[in-house]
Amino acid sequence: MKAIVQDSYGTADVLELEDIDTPVAGGGDVLLRVQAASAFIGDWHVMTGLPYAFRLVNGLREPKARVRGQDVAGRVEAVGEGVTRFQPGDEVFGICHGRAPASDAREEERSVTDTEADEMEEHLRGLGYLE
Repeated sequence: MKAIVQDSYGTADVLELEDIDTPVAGGGDVLLRVQAASAFIGDWHVMTGLPYAFRLVNGLREPKARVRGQDVAGRVEAVGEGVTRFQPGDEVFGICHGRAPASDAREEERSVTDTEADEMEEHLRGLGYLE
């Protein structure tokens, strides 16, 4: 799959579009095909590594997670064992805690845990992903 990734701290110039491994829905996971994702001020802090205290959690010399973002809207592609709230084809939106959605924001896949799925909601009928 394609995703916007980062391998070093810096400005938006460190972001690159790359092919990365497609995640697999394991036990308790929900795999999404992301239709829209957002960026917020926290993404900027993680991208730049500023203030430096962020690096204690996110990686001293380089970011631990290559993909930025946390808000996501898309379609459920697969569910792992034990997931009962969602099924393939459901359109959802929510927050990926600790695991960012693929930041390309179109046609990408993402895995979130079922506990994170508690914060996901069914996508409102009649609204587009950019609304």
